[in-house]
Amino acid sequence: MLVRQSLVDHATLNRWVIRYSPDIAVKAKSQKRGTNKSWRMDETYIKVKGQWTYLYRAVDSHGDTLDFMLSERRDEEAATEFFKQTM
Repeated sequence: MLVRQSLVDHATLNRWVIRYSPDIAVKAKSQKRGTNKSWRMDETYIKVKGQWTYLYRAVDSHGDTLDFMLSERRDEEAATEFFKQTM
């Protein structure tokens, strides 16, 4: 915005995020690349903003990440259900 010499308040940006993020999410999901039926779940423990968190990833047979989930507690069953619903 600074390049165009226009100032935008942070509240305006927040309203834009609230207004347009659902549309962007729908568009991104519709353009999501298809995958074969073979996928596996990968689990690791990472630090996010100073707090240890479990990272679950759904990985296809080519090693590409299909989706991911962060969780405060280790819960493999919940992660598996999450990935089954999203795919």
